Amino acid sequence: MTQVNSCVALWQEKLSRLRQNLSRVIRGKPECVEAVITALLAGGSVLIEDVPGVGKTTLAKALARSLDATFNRIQFTPDLLPADILGSSVYNPVDGSFTFRRGPIFCHILLADEINRASPRTQSALLEAMSERQATIEGHRYSLPELFLVLATENPIEFHGTYPLPEAQLDRFLLLLNIGYPAAEVEKEIFYLQARQHPLELIEPVLKVEEVLEMQQQVRQVRVEESVAGYIVSIVNATRRDARLRLGVSPRGSLMLFRAAQSLAFLAGRDYVLPDDVQYMAPFVLAHRIVLTSQARYSGTASQEIIKEILKEVKVPT
Repeated sequence: MTQVNSCVALWQEKLSRLRQNLSRVIRGKPECVEAVITALLAGGSVLIEDVPGVGKTTLAKALARSLDATFNRIQFTPDLLPADILGSSVYNPVDGSFTFRRGPIFCHILLADEINRASPRTQSALLEAMSERQATIEGHRYSLPELFLVLATENPIEFHGTYPLPEAQLDRFLLLLNIGYPAAEVEKEIFYLQARQHPLELIEPVLKVEEVLEMQQQVRQVRVEESVAGYIVSIVNATRRDARLRLGVSPRGSLMLFRAAQSLAFLAGRDYVLPDDVQYMAPFVLAHRIVLTSQARYSGTASQEIIKEILKEVKVPT
């Protein structure tokens, strides 16, 4: 028992250091920091949507720098092609052979910056990688690292030069985050923090790949009582019956919520999931998986508000 407790204490210490790293660069947004760490422990990818300049890319870079892992960044543009992400065969005129040159997708942490500025065809190049940790290129299947995480940023679709992400692509992201503007006092604090040096430059790795993978295995062992699992199913079924929604949450979405709740419990130092964990993670995990009807969309209804209303209506297990 002492050995188990010491192991838990070690993980909590390392996660605390990771939390400190991310909080250095994203000031006054503890909920965003917790959500990103939760996604890392659950092994899921994160989509960060907000206006330019609020720290989307900085948050992704801070997580990558906090891990002793390979990191690549792709700046999505309208002329980006799938081969620019996955890689392609290069012809050698000397001997007439072809050599496969791997694209930037072959890494542990991939930053897909402004993902919705590329065409839907290019966006879809990430689908197989995000769901199966592999890529099929020119008829050959290539495995990706066991730890593979996509951190994607996007601008609101109302912005010039953006394409909406397909529903199938959105469904692959574990979480959707909106960072939002900082509070006035926090924004003033940022001025002085970056007067001489950007906090991002001070970040040192605090976790190794092997440690993250071990924690991910521990997360899968977190107990979920049958009543709590039934609570997740009830929430998901409520989205499928809601008259304001054209498309409810998929089975993949309910599984993602299950794993996110396990991850949040582990992050809190517990080996069991509470209904509170499900309630806290539901807006992050489910809001981007539902499709509103035209009437609901034009009336100004927000996806997250619908999820929060459903949470109030569904009976909580005791």
